[in-house]
Amino acid sequence: MNVVVIGAQWGDEGKGKVVDYLGNESQYIVRFSGGANAGHTIVNNGVQYALHLVPSGILHPNNTVYLGAAMVIDPEALFNELAMLKEHNINWEGRVFISDRAHLVLPRYRELDIQRDSMRKRPIGTTGRGIGITYALKSERDSIRLADLTWKEKMDDLEDADRAFLEPYLDRLLSMKVNLTTELWNARGKKILFEGAQGALLDLDLGTYPYVSSGFSSAAGAAIGGCIGPRAIDKVLGVFKAYSTRVGNGPMPTEFNADSQSELYNFVRDTGREYGVTTGRPRRCGYLDLVALRYACRSNSIDTLALTHLDVYDTLDTVEACIAYNIDGTIVEEFPASIEDLNKATPILKTFKGWNTSLKECRSYDDLPAEAREYVDFIELYTGTRIGIISVGFDRNDTFVRENIWK
Repeated sequence: MNVVVIGAQWGDEGKGKVVDYLGNESQYIVRFSGGANAGHTIVNNGVQYALHLVPSGILHPNNTVYLGAAMVIDPEALFNELAMLKEHNINWEGRVFISDRAHLVLPRYRELDIQRDSMRKRPIGTTGRGIGITYALKSERDSIRLADLTWKEKMDDLEDADRAFLEPYLDRLLSMKVNLTTELWNARGKKILFEGAQGALLDLDLGTYPYVSSGFSSAAGAAIGGCIGPRAIDKVLGVFKAYSTRVGNGPMPTEFNADSQSELYNFVRDTGREYGVTTGRPRRCGYLDLVALRYACRSNSIDTLALTHLDVYDTLDTVEACIAYNIDGTIVEEFPASIEDLNKATPILKTFKGWNTSLKECRSYDDLPAEAREYVDFIELYTGTRIGIISVGFDRNDTFVRENIWK
């Protein structure tokens, strides 16, 4: 069974935690997009693991993990990450493989990435990891793939500094190279998770263009980056937080006002640890945007939602969520493509009574206080999508399942 896990907001929703949680039952995990600009945090028994390239299921010893064809991989970052796992006694050797079609990030791309963004009239807010440059070169047919490392003419075309950078990694990279289509064809019938990066609202085509990532972060990207056909996808799971966050530039209609709502802004940011895993940048925070979430569900065929960070609201007297936008005096209930409209949008909010109690020990929907259940129920009603997983804390065990994802 092939289950795709994507972010249903602007990234940082807790995909890594959900993949890690579900990885206990899977046999294979495929990261299908993105690069070292992504940051997936997992907390297990109080130990925090920050992953950027390696699929989140690596912590389960029985999983084999793959870096997919639509990924852009910085060899230095990858092997630093693998060394970190080894320091934590995570045995990854023989369990981490790379699609031979994946593209490689070279050091000079990082500086080019920063330069290009600084020259834009409206900067995107890049992480400066060379991701956008690699994807751009890929589109121009000038990038280098893992499969090309044994192509003499291609290697001769590289600059001397590029070849010198790659030299220490060649043997290790080639030893991890696989034909991912063949691998997954042979694994059909097994439980396979396809892990996305960033979020649906940062997808190159479906997101808030041009303030988006350079790769495919939508569910459809799993078919391409995972080297399987679209009809092989059995289920799509969308992960979202009880509120909204965003890193970098671009519209965010429900963002808290940093001046008039500074107390709420700081509370959510600090309680939710809303700082980038990759960059350390503080995330922009705001009310849960149900208009955007419903759009993500519809445009990605999300079957089931996973709700994270619900516990962040434990001490609030009231909780609010956006159910529509006011754009120039017009009530808008559908997520617009126009950046100008999104920048002008002000949220129309629905208020819920807070639960004023810790959810930390809740291990079922029935354990939740009535006020928290009301919030969950309304999200389901508005989006038309079942919430099958709920997380009430940072640790792996602070999670419970309402609906078996593997059925």
